Amino acid sequence: MILRALSLAAAACFAVPLMPTTGYGQEEEAPPAPTAELAAPEAPEETPAASGTTSAEIAAAAASAAAAEEIAAEVGEDDQKAPAYLELLEAQGDYAYAFDFFTTSMLWTVIAAALVFIMHLGFATLEAGLCQQKNVVNVLFKNVFIICIGLLTYAFIGFNTHYPGDFNGFFKLGGPLSDGNVDDTFGYGGVSLAMTGYGDFIFQAMFAATAATIVSGAVAERVKLSSFMIFATILVALGYTIAGSWHWGGGFLSGLAVPFKDFAGSTVVHGFGGAAALACVLLLGARRGKYTKDGIKPIIGHSMPLATIGVFLLFFGWFGFNGGSVLSAAPGPLGLVFTTTALAAAAGGITSIFTSWIVLKKPDLSMALNGILAGLVSITAAADIVSPISAIIAGAIGGILVVFSILFFDKVKIDDPVGAISVHGVCGIWGTLAVAVFGGSDFSFLSQIIGIVSVYGFAFVFSLIVFGIIKAVMGVRVDEQEEAEGLDVAEHGSPAYSDGHS
Repeated sequence: MILRALSLAAAACFAVPLMPTTGYGQEEEAPPAPTAELAAPEAPEETPAASGTTSAEIAAAAASAAAAEEIAAEVGEDDQKAPAYLELLEAQGDYAYAFDFFTTSMLWTVIAAALVFIMHLGFATLEAGLCQQKNVVNVLFKNVFIICIGLLTYAFIGFNTHYPGDFNGFFKLGGPLSDGNVDDTFGYGGVSLAMTGYGDFIFQAMFAATAATIVSGAVAERVKLSSFMIFATILVALGYTIAGSWHWGGGFLSGLAVPFKDFAGSTVVHGFGGAAALACVLLLGARRGKYTKDGIKPIIGHSMPLATIGVFLLFFGWFGFNGGSVLSAAPGPLGLVFTTTALAAAAGGITSIFTSWIVLKKPDLSMALNGILAGLVSITAAADIVSPISAIIAGAIGGILVVFSILFFDKVKIDDPVGAISVHGVCGIWGTLAVAVFGGSDFSFLSQIIGIVSVYGFAFVFSLIVFGIIKAVMGVRVDEQEEAEGLDVAEHGSPAYSDGHS
């Protein structure tokens, strides 16, 4: 009995959580209810009093037993989320172990949310670096606005539209964020969603503004600020959350015969943003002087160091973007997702380097940077199910695709200063199809195609309508003089750098 008491104490204080290596993701459905009732461990028949057992150890064992009773009640038959792991814990008598797993998972969730937040700094610096110096303040201002309005609209309407609970599978307008379940128990989502309600909200909120940030880069250097701010608000509050509810909110895509699979958002986040960006660019038009009768005139970004920093920040943040989508600190899936994410990014960078070198006759840094991002987008849908070799192949193909896609859009005179449509839109399609290519018989090409067509189609049409209405009512493009002068002075009255160089 002494050994049993000490083992409970050790479990409560020092346990490192263990989980089966089953992949978890944002699209995780609730498994069947547990088949066995959890019960608290039996109380010791006698007080431990053997030589070497201190009063502190006895007290710790008693506290562990009391905690076990509470946790057993919290994760009993009513838990619908992770019966397999709970039954394992029951068999081992490790109820304190379960609590430690929950605590660790919640900690990882908020760390992952912070990493995704860092991605907004990455987007800001990448876009600023690839734009002309006279438009840097404007680009940075839009990114500041996007993250602020994204968090607020997600709290007021977005979260409960994104995750509406019972609904018709297509649309249910949600209300403001309310009780986020702050209890330190499994009561909110079980082991497969091992976080509190507020943890779930803040992680998902960091995703929400990404779609508008993707559009920001594509329309840079000629969009009217006020028009973009209105569009971005509507896109984040309604467009992104409605499309996301079809998959992650239990909508019709998750109810297909073979459910649509998009682990962390190759289509639902990146593809949505890429399709929205394409619609806006078509309505907005190219930058003046970009396409001439003599051919394409390159408009060079003002700071490749800044753009490079941005990509490395995005690479860093992507570990939270994909890693946090495990939705727990399950060590097996978490290690796999980190590995596949890193390898795909590296493979995308390498193939874009050599592809652009062959095609353009010179090693192009901007193509290499977009190749890294292409690899990341290409693995985002399947990061939890593919092998390391498959991740390398997926990322490598993305790195090749992005080079030819950027050149194609330039050829057809669709002006995208940062390559956002190619990186997020085109590679988002490939990443989503890669699920069926590398995922085996558990996944369906048809389901993946239905998901792509549904989300991309909705994002494109929604953006075309909303941006089109704004264009008709107040205009979406600055005038020719303002564009030539630069939006920093025309829109903000302030240059980015005090030396005044253009």
